[in-house]
Amino acid sequence: MKVAVLDITGKDTGRKVELSKEVFGIEPNDHAIYLDVKQYLANQRQGTHKAKERAEITGSTRKIKKQKGTGTARAGSIKSGVFRGGGRMFGPRPRSYSFKLNKNLKRLARKSALSIQANDKNLVVVEDFNFENPKTKNFVNVLKALELDTKKSLFVLGNENTNVYLSSRNLKKSKVVKASEINTYGVLNANKVVITEGSLEDINTNLTK
Repeated sequence: MKVAVLDITGKDTGRKVELSKEVFGIEPNDHAIYLDVKQYLANQRQGTHKAKERAEITGSTRKIKKQKGTGTARAGSIKSGVFRGGGRMFGPRPRSYSFKLNKNLKRLARKSALSIQANDKNLVVVEDFNFENPKTKNFVNVLKALELDTKKSLFVLGNENTNVYLSSRNLKKSKVVKASEINTYGVLNANKVVITEGSLEDINTNLTK
């Protein structure tokens, strides 16, 4: 699959690049995508939820009424979960929601996500670019030139580019990552995936080795 290379003003440079069929042209695996997205979202959860149980409640340990003869259920502690102000029964405890996926499955999921975006023509290849200073205005101008100022976009750079990253950090709908930081959720969550020319080789290397 050949894709035209644009400059940051949105104009065609007259050059085209060949996208690897092994990365951008495979049959998407829906289950691999599901698992990778599920793991990504699970890893975002802090898991710090906590409710007090009866052993952690401050209160008297006195038996609140006699065992028999009241006509009601027996009760031994005011801290029981059946009483107002008592401990919560089977409440949430701190835990980790993360789970393991093997590398080959994660690579398959990411290739599937890129293939979906490429097939839907949501993939844009631009020349490598940089800014002299980190300015949000510069990045906004790039978005406007590529008609992405009102859409969610993911920019994939070949190398760490501090100025471009800092220029995009204030924008909620745009995200800038290195080729090694691509994840399935980020690719599919974007309306357009913008890949710099220099990052294509890194993407191919990371997802086919």
